[in-house]
Amino acid sequence: MKLQRMNRRALSLGALAVSGALALTACGSDDTGGKSSGGSAAASAPAGNVKCDDAKGQLLADGSSAQKNAIDAWVKAFTQACNGVQINYKGGGSGAGVTAFTQGQVAFAGSDSALKPEEVTASKSICKGGQGIDLPMVGGPIAVAFKLDGVDKLVLDAPTIAKIFSGKIKTWDDEQIKKLNPDAKLPNLKIQAFHRSDESGTTDNFTKYLIATTPDNWKYEGGKAWTAPGGQSASGSSGVAQGVKQTNGAIGYMELSYAKDGLGTVAIDTGASAPVAASSDGATKAIADAKVVGTGSDLSLKLNYATKADGAYPITLVTYEIACDKGNKADTLPATKAFLRYIASEDGQGVLSGINYAPIPADIIAKVRTTIEGLS
Repeated sequence: MKLQRMNRRALSLGALAVSGALALTACGSDDTGGKSSGGSAAASAPAGNVKCDDAKGQLLADGSSAQKNAIDAWVKAFTQACNGVQINYKGGGSGAGVTAFTQGQVAFAGSDSALKPEEVTASKSICKGGQGIDLPMVGGPIAVAFKLDGVDKLVLDAPTIAKIFSGKIKTWDDEQIKKLNPDAKLPNLKIQAFHRSDESGTTDNFTKYLIATTPDNWKYEGGKAWTAPGGQSASGSSGVAQGVKQTNGAIGYMELSYAKDGLGTVAIDTGASAPVAASSDGATKAIADAKVVGTGSDLSLKLNYATKADGAYPITLVTYEIACDKGNKADTLPATKAFLRYIASEDGQGVLSGINYAPIPADIIAKVRTTIEGLS
């Protein structure tokens, strides 16, 4: 009898050891079998409250490169919890995402600009009995990032930024830049301004800021395509960041999460009590001043680019997830709803500040959550 009790105890301990090893394995690997790095942004995304429901299969998505780092973190957490789902987000730019959505190639798209009326019309042939809607999901500051040897801090205002990106201010020791930076040692060096070569919601929001704040100095059309003369171009936020990083005297616009590894970021003189640096908190303060202008289940926002509120960073974008309100494909609807539900949740939004994005303000994200539950 004593020997039998000892054997039962050994089996029990062995089972506990196995279950513990399995738990550690699940926490330390992703859905592709690779190990997650404990210090990565993706590894920090909490997945404990993910509701998988009947989600399964593969989701294809494309769009905003601005939100790519956030999507990567969310996908990692979601697919660890819902291992029957694979999500492939291409991040080819807002223009590519909207086109893929209106052609029925993806389950959802990401765009840093709300759908235009003609795009809503096009979506109706894909969303049977419904249409594409805008769900604000990710906020973020568009950093004006620079590489200038010997200069770590830089303050610019809207007129100066407009003149730099239109080629009217050509060198770093220009009097207008010196006036804003009296203590900086600005070199007599040519300014190399980088912009996006692809259609981009980041470009749309950056130029909307210039149009709203300094129309006398920025007379070019807004939109996803860059229309000002001169400068150098690169594809995607990562391409612009790489171009600036490799060029002394360069400057470009990109999401804050890309402005790293030796790049400085400009503080904006908005007329507030102090220049405002690009930050997640500053972007959230700016987005809180936005108004919902969409109708029905569409939640597109109108941002106040000319804000002068203390601490509000004015060059801010909101990335929308674009989905059908009705008429989603039956084979992708459960996974689409489950993933959107997670990224709009408190856990999903809680990931953003730690990776240089801005959570959507509480009253707006509450409407997003309600809308997601009604997708069909």
